[in-house]
Formats: sequence, C-alpha cells, structure tokens
Amino acid sequence: MQNSPIRFASRMAQLPPYLFGTINQIKMQKRWEGLDVIDLGMGNPIDPTPEPVIEKLCDVVKDPKSHRYPVAAGFKNLRREIARSYEKDYGVHLDEDAEVIGTIGSKEGISHMSLALIGPGDTVIVPTPAFPIHIYASIIAGGNVIGIPLETSSESLLRRISDICESLYPRPKVLMLNYPHNPTSTVTEPELFREVVVLAKKYQFMVIHDFAYAKITFDGYTAPSFLQAPSAIDVGVEFGSFSKSYNMAGWRMGYCVGNRQMIQGLAKVKGYYDYGIFSAIQIAGIVALRHCDEDISRQVAIYQQRRDLLCRGLQRMGWPVAKPKGGMFVWVKIPEPYDRMGSMQFAVEMMKRANVAVAPGIGFGQEGEGYLRLALVENENRIRQALRQIKRALADIDPDAPQAK
Repeated sequence: MQNSPIRFASRMAQLPPYLFGTINQIKMQKRWEGLDVIDLGMGNPIDPTPEPVIEKLCDVVKDPKSHRYPVAAGFKNLRREIARSYEKDYGVHLDEDAEVIGTIGSKEGISHMSLALIGPGDTVIVPTPAFPIHIYASIIAGGNVIGIPLETSSESLLRRISDICESLYPRPKVLMLNYPHNPTSTVTEPELFREVVVLAKKYQFMVIHDFAYAKITFDGYTAPSFLQAPSAIDVGVEFGSFSKSYNMAGWRMGYCVGNRQMIQGLAKVKGYYDYGIFSAIQIAGIVALRHCDEDISRQVAIYQQRRDLLCRGLQRMGWPVAKPKGGMFVWVKIPEPYDRMGSMQFAVEMMKRANVAVAPGIGFGQEGEGYLRLALVENENRIRQALRQIKRALADIDPDAPQAK
C-alpha cells in the first residue's frame, strides 16, 4: 500500500468517524443471526405512505414518459402546489417559478445549498447539538462552523448570535436553524424568527431553516414557518420534506422555498450534480399535498400516542424526561449512575444486552453527550417491549465495570 495512488481530499480529514456505524453494525449482525432488534435509533418511519400517493406512483410509473430525465427544479405543478400549501398553512405568498425548487430530500438540498453559499474563509453559526449535516455540509464546502449551545430561551440564543457577529471578522455568512429541532425536539415561537431577521439584516448574514418536522407537532402546538417573519424572504430560505409528514422517507423528496437569489444558487449547483426527483415521485407528491392532510393528522396522533407511552415508561423507570411538543424523537438524559458510561457505550450496551437500538447523543456533537435520542417509529407493542428489555438490561449492567468504560 506504500505506493498506492489513493489519496483523499484534505476535507476528508475533517469528517469524524460515523459514530452510528458501530450501532448499525451490531444491529445488522444481530438481524443476520435472526434476532429481533427494536430500532429506536433512526428516524426512519415504518408506517405506510398514504394509499392515494402510492396509487398515483404506480399509475404514472407505467407511462414511459416518466422514465426520462425529470425537470431538475421540479415540475411547475409541484412547485405551484408547494406554494399553495405555504399560502394556506402560513399565509406566505411564494412565486412558484423563482422562490420554490424541488430537492431530493432536505438533506441533499441543504448540502448543495451549502456548496452554493459557503467557501474557504466563510463561517456558519449552528446551534448544537445538531443533526450532523447541519454542521458537515458547511465543512465539506470548505467553510468554518461555530457551534453555539441550543437555548430554550430565545433571548439567550439571539444574544449569542449577536455577540458572535460583533466579535468576529469577517462576520458569519450563514445561520443554520432547525425547529422543531433534531435531535432535541426543541420548538420555538414566531418571535424568534422575527428577531433573527432583524439580526440578519443588521449583520448581513443569510439564514437556512430546516423545517423537516413542520407538521409533526403535539398538544395544540403549531410550528411557525421562518418565512412568516416580516422580510424573512429577503435573508433566507426554508427546507421542507415529504419524508416525515407523509411517511415518504425512502422516496427522497423535499423542497426549498424563500429568497430567490439563494434558490438560483441552489438550482445552479443542482444543475451540475443531479437531474432532480424521479418524475413519478414528483407527481405522487402533488397528490400528497392536495389530498393527504387527514393522513398527516392521523400520523401525528399515532406519534403522540407513542410519545406518551415511551415517556411514561421511562419516567416509571426513574428517567428524567419531558414530553416534546414537536418532532418524532424523545431526547432524554441518561440517568445516574449509567451516565458515567457515556452515551456511546450506553448505546452499545443496549444493543448487546437489550436488542434495542438507540442513538447516542455524542453523535450530534459534544453538547449531546449524556443524552439519547429515541425515535417514535416503532408501534406501541414494540415500544412496551423495548422498555421491558431496557429495564432488564440495566439491572445487569455495572456502569463502573471495565467493559462499560
């Protein structure tokens, strides 16, 4: 290997090992051995896509015209439907030709938007812990990331953003936001976005808001769109996804809406990288937007029942946990004395001893250490079984034993 011509780009050295890889490897090995693993680790919906969406896909995919290269920015009818949904849900008017673009899921869109906006010497502010792509999309693009603690208080978060802008030169170029938040499920109110727009104009930074969990909210709470804030479209964009609202995770369908110059930049990058979403999926997505609001309501009710069951079970085991108002995860602090193990080792022990997969908080940054992210994707019976298996496993774990360190 000494004479090997294989040499990675220097940016690869900035990407840490994929911390979930160990968990996934154990999970797949157990499943190959025929063992049942209850997976609370990944936000990968197991509930079905709405039937009208599936029927439309099956119908359209038979048409040979749909097998050709699609429209990269998204069919006009799809973009029009996305714009209509924003008008209906948030009172936001969008130009479907200039302020809406289809993406291959929000993750792809955020990655390519980062390539359009960020380069060497540019800085992005990201509240942490964070979904990894919110950090590493900018790093892959050659930029720098400043992580700030995610604050439940809007005033504290805004003050941190302002302090960085005042003290840093050149000033930050982009602020990355995500509400309802992954992994912590933190939610916010419209006032935060209004004040962010004020800061963005004052300090001349752009805003990217990941709104993937827009419709997954509980207890009467409604998540605001960033674009509802006055003049928000002057400074930023918002990414949305069909993955969670319509159980279309594997379909890879999302969108970006907002500032037309930022949309143009994303479109230019995507023009070199991809041909857009498969045509049949785009048309099925139109059906989802037009006819599947009730399906979303039913799915949210299912997630809320799972949330309540999981939180009650953890509380009975003595875990400190609060019910989230949004998202499809429960973010929970590992109780004493097991927190001494660290979240990664704790997750490994749960896989080995309980056959339950959980996401270690350290996978979302150092600020996530000591926590777990539990996804609400399994049905209620399996959540009950997971709780029983976790409880039994904890009784057998010595957190100070050498193998648990």
